Amino acid sequence: MRDMAEPQRTGRNVLGGPLALCSAKPVTGFFRDGCCNTGPQDVGSHTVCVVMTAAFLAFSAKAGNDLSTPMPEYGFPGLKPGDRWCLCAPRWQEAFNAGQAPRVVLQATHEGALEYAKLSDLKRHAVDLS
Repeated sequence: MRDMAEPQRTGRNVLGGPLALCSAKPVTGFFRDGCCNTGPQDVGSHTVCVVMTAAFLAFSAKAGNDLSTPMPEYGFPGLKPGDRWCLCAPRWQEAFNAGQAPRVVLQATHEGALEYAKLSDLKRHAVDLS
């Protein structure tokens, strides 16, 4: 039996398929496994794989979460436009409501994001929908 404190390593994406890697450089994810896996200890729901934009980074900093500044003491390199990152689903929804949502990698976005965002909204911001 799996310990519920362990991260979910067999996550599904919002399209129902296996969860793809979001980013290994910079390494992302609540569990720093490169994927937007989640579990009970991930209270922020770091489940939306996004492609950072300058506009979103400015929006996030203004909202009190500076993602651009490196914090080496926490192993955080600081993000720049074009970086992929597992973003908290509630923050993505907040940015969406403000017209500042970054683009989404659906194959790498955990199905848990659907507790906070609509699939149709995520799809409108998708980079990987044909």
